[in-house]
Amino acid sequence: MDYRKYISLEPGKRCGKPCIRGMRMTVYNVLSYLASGMTFEEVLADFPYLTREDLLACLAYAADRDRSQLLLKAG
Repeated sequence: MDYRKYISLEPGKRCGKPCIRGMRMTVYNVLSYLASGMTFEEVLADFPYLTREDLLACLAYAADRDRSQLLLKAG
């Protein structure tokens, strides 16, 4: 998945944190909900403006960021 279609970084929004489709919902928020045990269905029910693709983009963003952190440490 190309998360760049869904995740945006804007300096003036949420202190430049990665947000979903320019909204004020951050990747961190979504990952926190999922990590707390919420299912995709529960997150989508609580936040009807989000899509399944938004949630998958958050996971892809986190995986890519983790991979790049490992590359920096190894280098």
